[in-house]
Amino acid sequence: MLFFRREGTITLSNKITAKERLQINRQRMPEQDATARAANFQEVNLGFGEQLAMLEAQRCLQCREAKCIAGCPVMVDIPRFINYVAEGNFAAAAENLLRDNALPAVTGRVCPQETQCEARCVRGQKGAPVAIGYLERFVADWARHNEGSIVTTHAPRMGRKIAIVGSGPAGLTAAGELVRVGHSVTIYEALHKPGGVLVYGIPEFRLPKKIVHDEVQRLKKTGVKIECNVIIGRTYTLQDLRQRFDAVFIANGAGLPVFMNVPGENLKGVYSANEYLTRVNLMEAYDFPKTDTPVLAGRRVATIGGGNVAMDAARTAKRVGAEQSSIGYRRTRAEMPARAEEIHHAEQEGIAFEFLVAPLEVLGNAQRWVTGLKCRRMRLGEPDESGRRSPVPIPGSEFVIECDLVIVAIGSRANPLLTATCPELKLNKWGNIEVDASGMTSLPGVFAGGDIVRGAATVILAMGDGKRAARTIDVYLKRG
Repeated sequence: MLFFRREGTITLSNKITAKERLQINRQRMPEQDATARAANFQEVNLGFGEQLAMLEAQRCLQCREAKCIAGCPVMVDIPRFINYVAEGNFAAAAENLLRDNALPAVTGRVCPQETQCEARCVRGQKGAPVAIGYLERFVADWARHNEGSIVTTHAPRMGRKIAIVGSGPAGLTAAGELVRVGHSVTIYEALHKPGGVLVYGIPEFRLPKKIVHDEVQRLKKTGVKIECNVIIGRTYTLQDLRQRFDAVFIANGAGLPVFMNVPGENLKGVYSANEYLTRVNLMEAYDFPKTDTPVLAGRRVATIGGGNVAMDAARTAKRVGAEQSSIGYRRTRAEMPARAEEIHHAEQEGIAFEFLVAPLEVLGNAQRWVTGLKCRRMRLGEPDESGRRSPVPIPGSEFVIECDLVIVAIGSRANPLLTATCPELKLNKWGNIEVDASGMTSLPGVFAGGDIVRGAATVILAMGDGKRAARTIDVYLKRG
């Protein structure tokens, strides 16, 4: 039986026509009340139930030339798994989704579908696109709770061994792909928990740690080995790995924070977003004093930046007790790189926004504690190299944002721990690893992908790099 909506009711039907599909409105994601969630770390979006998922899936027109697939960095066969959802065959939907995507429960929550697969959806040309991300999340969560109903196949082991540096989205994706085609994979993770940015950089209310844990455990069951507390460049060198393994994939991300380079930035009460979120997420500082790691709970918190990390930091600050949490960004809302949903959720939760402002100095008292952030008003000038209009200072427009905590969320770059111990590894001017069209570095048999190559980017782009690298490594090893 199929569902379709007519005049506010849900009707059962054995068949549904294209016209009836077009009459179904996009289903809204149930979510936690904004006032309640601003004081807890429980997940904001609550997910579709089976009926809503089937109804939304019937909006898909099953296009012959599915443009949505080309918009997906990991090339998920979107119409196929959605068609199974529409039929209520969730096991088949899960099997097909997991075949294409190693971490669907993650991407269903944090992937910017609105600028990728959903942006290509034909339904979006005259209305709202199919909620591909919400359906992906539904199927992935169903798979997590019904693992025994899913059939997965793996090629027999070939005896080839691959080392992966980093257990973030690129590393986990590559591992899943390589094990599936018959290789032995060992991941080395510097921190005490696997997941990389998925566990230390994204808050619990947007991506619960249990979700990441379950995805990692599923990969382990397929044969992926993970060794934590191993720093490549300290515990082992890249040269050690090259001697012990047939190929190496470097996916250690870009976790070194970028600062503003303004006076007062070394005052007490200034955090990089990396440190702030790591303390709260991975070290459970939100539960201090029950946990050992404290975090400053400012009364007035100012976050600088306009991306998803800035939204995460400001919303986290609100949850750990800030009376006022604000975001300062040097362009307008239209230019913010953060997801529209994250900006909307932040506004619902009472986060204040200061647009067209740039920090000049962090102010402090005699005890060197932060007391404010001196800023200057900006206006938008001509477009810069990225195509966005460049902010231009307005003379005499200086003002002060009163605050006792400043979080800097303006980007990150490659950590040189690994690359500094391997001078023959070719880097670009930003310290990122250079690769050729196949993803191979200047060292034969050593590949790289994700943020260590791209610079700070999205989870799904890193996963796309991991999937492509796995295919290239497989070809490289089979050809000897």
